[in-house]
Formats: sequence, structure tokens, C-alpha cells
Amino acid sequence: MQALAGQVAIVTGGGRGIGLAAAVELSRAGAAVVLASRTTAECEAAAASIRAAGGEAAAIPTDVARYDQVERLVDGTLARFGRVDILINNAGIIEPIGYFETCDPQEWAANVSVNLVGAFYCARAVVPHFLARGRGVIVNVSSGAAHRPWEGWSAYCSAKAGLAMLTRALHLELGQRGVRVYGFQPGTVATEMQVKIRASGINAIARLPRESLADPAVPGRIIAWLCTEEARDLAGQELAGRDPALRARAGLPD
Repeated sequence: MQALAGQVAIVTGGGRGIGLAAAVELSRAGAAVVLASRTTAECEAAAASIRAAGGEAAAIPTDVARYDQVERLVDGTLARFGRVDILINNAGIIEPIGYFETCDPQEWAANVSVNLVGAFYCARAVVPHFLARGRGVIVNVSSGAAHRPWEGWSAYCSAKAGLAMLTRALHLELGQRGVRVYGFQPGTVATEMQVKIRASGINAIARLPRESLADPAVPGRIIAWLCTEEARDLAGQELAGRDPALRARAGLPD
């Protein structure tokens, strides 16, 4: 039996990379998925590919930095599938990449608006529905940058640090009311964001060999597994995709 059969998941940043990989794995586990992204064509193509593979999927273009659009995303999910059980807060941006004194103030604030405020907006919109049902899962896609600074990433590191604390705050307030919240650090993954990072050459992460980057399918599989009952004991934690124990529990090789 599929572990997530009958459930409905919203995946932000779902048109490509880790978001798309997570959506594919959630679908394989039996969930219907709603892909949300500012890149409409990518989202629609991703949803079509999941449907072609036999899954249920819809695309709802969404800018997570706008609460009215997030509300529309949740309303559209309920109208299409009648429920929402899972939220994957994956939407994120790396820009501005640059030393602090050169960063454009508006771009710096926009980074926090997407990476942190956007995650809050999505959680705020779904949590009342979770509480009404007495259950729900939120996976916040975090980063090692939440816990150590990197040159040229002051906005990204600050926003991801805030997201890590948001995970803890949500767990504190919601964990005893049936809502499981996880932070998940996927590690360095071969995504469009990594292309931008490598082009900048600004820090050690930008100079990692390409062969050291993980396939998005790896974090995608772990994210989907976190949404199952098997991961219940890990709620409230900030988890790392390179952790051998986590990988083993998710059915991945060390």
C-alpha cells in the first residue's frame, strides 16, 4: 500500500530541482500534488509529467512572497482536491550574491521575503486546515547555510537561519496538536541555484567539483519519506541529507 495514498501535498518551487523531485516522490507514494511556482510554464510541464506517469497533479502559479497569492494557492488546492495534508516549503532564491557592502538593499530584502516570509505565509495559510483535521506535515527545506555564514551570501544565510528557527517555533506551538514540522538540509545538489552559485565563484561552495553535487532525486526521496508516519519521531528536528542514519531509514544507500 502506498504510504501517502489519499493525501494532498503542496510543493512550492515545484517546477524544477528539489521541488519537482519531491513532488515526483510524493506522487509515487500515493499523494496528489499541487506544484506552486512563479515559473508558470515549468510548473505546468512538471504537473503534466506527473499525470503522464499516472499520478494526480495540478499547477497553480504562485509568488510565495505575496500572501494573497498564497491564499489563492491553498483555496485552489481545496477546490481541486478537497483537502491539504502536506506542505513542502521549498521555494527559495540565492540572490543577491555579493559582498555585503555591494548588495542592493531591495534584492537583500526580497531574498528574505521569499526564503523566510514566504515559508511563513504558506504555513500560516495551511495550518488552520491542519488543525481542523488534527493532523498535517510541514517540511521546510533548509540549508547548512542556516548554521554557518558563507562569503557573499549574507541574505541567504540570514533567511535560512530564520527558517530554522521558524521550524522550531512551529514545532513548539503545533507539535502537540497533530502537526509535524521538519527542517531538512538537502546539501549541495545539482540544481539551477547551484549553477548561479558556481558562476559567482565567490566562496568554497562555488568551487566544489560538479561531480560532488547530489542528484535532486536523493533529497526528493527523503522529503517524501519525512511525510510518512515512519518519520514521526523526527518531528521538530533540523535534519541533514548526508546523515547516514537518515538515509538508511529513507531507504537510500549510504
